[in-house]
Amino acid sequence: MKGAGGIAAVLLAACAWLPLPACAQPENLKFYGYAYELASGRYLYTEVHDQRVDNGHWRGGIIRYYAPDATLLGEKSLDFSRDPYVPLYRFDMRADGYFEAITHVAGEVTLQRRRSRQDALREKAVAHTSPMCADAGFHALLRAHFDELMTGKAFNFRFAVAGNLDSYKFRAQRDTDTRFEGRAAVRFRVEPDSMLRWFVDPLLVTYDPHTRRLLEYRGVGNVPDPASGKPHVVRIAYYSQPPKDVPTLPPLEP
Repeated sequence: MKGAGGIAAVLLAACAWLPLPACAQPENLKFYGYAYELASGRYLYTEVHDQRVDNGHWRGGIIRYYAPDATLLGEKSLDFSRDPYVPLYRFDMRADGYFEAITHVAGEVTLQRRRSRQDALREKAVAHTSPMCADAGFHALLRAHFDELMTGKAFNFRFAVAGNLDSYKFRAQRDTDTRFEGRAAVRFRVEPDSMLRWFVDPLLVTYDPHTRRLLEYRGVGNVPDPASGKPHVVRIAYYSQPPKDVPTLPPLEP
């Protein structure tokens, strides 16, 4: 499994599953995500989010990824105008030229991937089924089925993964509840709904049960480890205040 395109990257979208409040008027929301290596607790990178939100719906935006010294690592643009759960998007990493995208959403979903600057761009179309999501659209799909998930019932869906040029059966279900910043929180377990779950670790996503705001993600991240080329396994927290161990906090984009 190399780069962000390995099968583990089926789980990478949660790095962009954003804390989306209900907003009556169109506005831009800007905030941080703080990414730590899950095993060691070492600080890895900072996400800077700029969301376009209209009437409580996430319409699109940009996510930028910064190293601890505030060097820009890469960015992702998102557009939900074609489908609320399957965005048009492109993700570029500056260092190695890794690129992935969804360029078309209609009866089919067109996926693109390039593993490095030396690699040829590859493209594949997969069927646009329902329910289906891709990349950060998973957050909106979970929120749409939040009441069902809160009952403990499993929710099954299909996940399109540009990094793998394919789509997969997945399921989400309520896990053990937890706490975040001193408050009660609900945790969902997400894993392949196939034999893949024996080879891919599940991800855990933590939400505020009242606002449905994403609080924390644990699993495979977007940004690869430069030493191995494989995605970091991360804990990304959406704290209300910057933690003290962030070396250099990049500015929110104007």
